[in-house]
Amino acid sequence: MDMVDAIDALGALAQNTRLEVFRLLVRHEPVGLPAGEIARRLDVPQNTMSSHLSVLSRAGLVSSTRDSRLIIYRANLAAMNALIAYLLENCCSGDDCAPLSSQLERLCP
Repeated sequence: MDMVDAIDALGALAQNTRLEVFRLLVRHEPVGLPAGEIARRLDVPQNTMSSHLSVLSRAGLVSSTRDSRLIIYRANLAAMNALIAYLLENCCSGDDCAPLSSQLERLCP
């Protein structure tokens, strides 16, 4: 990941609804959720949700597939991992990163 991609991803996540959408989709991996279900769970109008999903998709944080009449959205975990790696690239050169490393190990055994 380069700086431009990182800025796009962080910008997409820098809005409360989009951040909630991404976190919801991460919880529903690997199956994903239909767009209407995402809107219903977050109590957001479907046309507004469509705009949010488009921003996340352009940033590479979500992907979509058509399943009959439904569009299923999934979190792009590879993009999330690349963003985290980019942010932590210069970390872990000492004890300052130990708390972060242990938290990541706890969350992602």
